[in-house]
Amino acid sequence: MSFDRRALLAGLSAALLAPRYARAATVADSAGRTVPVPERVERVFPAGPPAAIFLYTLAPELLLGWPRANRPEEREFLLPDVGSRPEVGRITGRGNTANLEVVLALKPELILDVGSVNQTYVSLADRVQQQTGIPYALLDGRFDGIAQGYRTLGALIGRREQGEDFARVTDEMMKTITGRTAVVPNGSRPRVYYARGPRGLETGLGGSINVETIELLAQNVAGETRGGLANVSIEQVLLWNPEVIITIDRDFAASVRNDPAWAPVKAVRDGRVHLSPKLPFGWVDFPPCVNRLIGLQWLAKILYPDLFPEDLRALTRDFYARFYHVTPSDQQIDRVLAGRD
Repeated sequence: MSFDRRALLAGLSAALLAPRYARAATVADSAGRTVPVPERVERVFPAGPPAAIFLYTLAPELLLGWPRANRPEEREFLLPDVGSRPEVGRITGRGNTANLEVVLALKPELILDVGSVNQTYVSLADRVQQQTGIPYALLDGRFDGIAQGYRTLGALIGRREQGEDFARVTDEMMKTITGRTAVVPNGSRPRVYYARGPRGLETGLGGSINVETIELLAQNVAGETRGGLANVSIEQVLLWNPEVIITIDRDFAASVRNDPAWAPVKAVRDGRVHLSPKLPFGWVDFPPCVNRLIGLQWLAKILYPDLFPEDLRALTRDFYARFYHVTPSDQQIDRVLAGRD
């Protein structure tokens, strides 16, 4: 993709000087930053995958592209005209590929980032907003921030009622899940290992957003050490001896049951290795955004079947219809729940 640098610089100057947003109207994002409310929003640039998913659920037509182009099997569960929109790169996280010239050329009225709200991302948001003149909203991607995130985004794009509706649904789902599991003491909850990668030896440490789904419902065996994603040894997994293993890697799920190195692990002996669904987006992680809400219901049924008697197929159909704007067929639901592509 090529750009006329002179035109781009002229566009940047215009962006900085023109009244791109209503000066009197602002909202506070999840980091407490003051974000100007655009006068009109028709195009939103997602800073990373969680932002793209979050925006898609609330206002799919405003999403100007995806950080990574969706594969055919993913587009099957998304609105055709939106799921097939082009790859625009990303400006946050590992492998950021979109520089500010790319962002400016796409002419968004708003840049949206969803995920961590630590100082690193706050600094990035401030810098990009200052350099481009485009409002940049940073929303908390953790479960307890999702409802307010919908309200904030709704205010920014002029869709307060829709934002409030999604916030209400999110709140109800979270209250149902946490309310039922509250009867189970923390020390009595299943000990779970989260296995990533084809060897299953990457996991999420305590407090990592990647294992937030697991830590909300169970004991993360790697939770005593705080941090993000980390590589561990099979010897360490044997010492932890988890009762349940959750994985997002199909190759690992297929091989671990016949791998002598994993044979002593209680979860493997008891047949409690569960492959998380991942279409169109991961249910437990990958990326960590609102797509994990259905993953909470899936994991709750695995860990506490007596507390969650609902039909997972019906829950899946309802979630996809509301959040992804597509109602899957019975055959599609079968494929999703089996963890197939």
